[in-house]
Amino acid sequence: MKKDAKSKKKSRIKLLHQYYSYTGFYKFVGKSVKKAIIPIILVIAGVLAVDYFVLDLNKLLVTVTETFSPIGILGVFFISESLLGLVPPELFIAWAGKSLYPIFFLTLLATASYLGGIVSYFIGVGITKIPAFKNQIETNLAKHIKNTRKWGGFLIIVGALLPIPFAMTSIAAGIIRFPFSSFLLFALLRFVRFYLYALVIFEMV
Repeated sequence: MKKDAKSKKKSRIKLLHQYYSYTGFYKFVGKSVKKAIIPIILVIAGVLAVDYFVLDLNKLLVTVTETFSPIGILGVFFISESLLGLVPPELFIAWAGKSLYPIFFLTLLATASYLGGIVSYFIGVGITKIPAFKNQIETNLAKHIKNTRKWGGFLIIVGALLPIPFAMTSIAAGIIRFPFSSFLLFALLRFVRFYLYALVIFEMV
């Protein structure tokens, strides 16, 4: 019985692998990572250049933490994560690294990102009820919607972990009415992303 269960599990994994290979999931992830890596490298290089030639980045981040309210910064980040993720999370992670309680504020950032994804999901659900918006958004996010229909949970996992705008994936999930309970579960990987990135960024700042 155990052998049968193991063989069935292996067969299922093999079938999933074949499906994702055939539908181009791995190629999509590879291209997305390549596209994301270049901007990240440019941002990091730019930050290091500014730190070395223009001003002391550490002092700037300390000044930001002393000048602006944490609630205000978290609020801006939450709005960004709810609306297409326009501001790179790495900047906010660097801010958390210079705060008095880095892990605490990092956790708040991850929570804000997670909640922002939920807001984006319901934006997607709401869009389907407004024909004018529905047609426009579905045209703009056609690729994301198509991919979410094909790959479902795996695409949400990739969006949560990799430097791909998570809000777009969340909106697409809402538009196709991806099961909300499953979305909440997969989106928890957002916390993993923030803690992993912090291991690098905290050392830099």
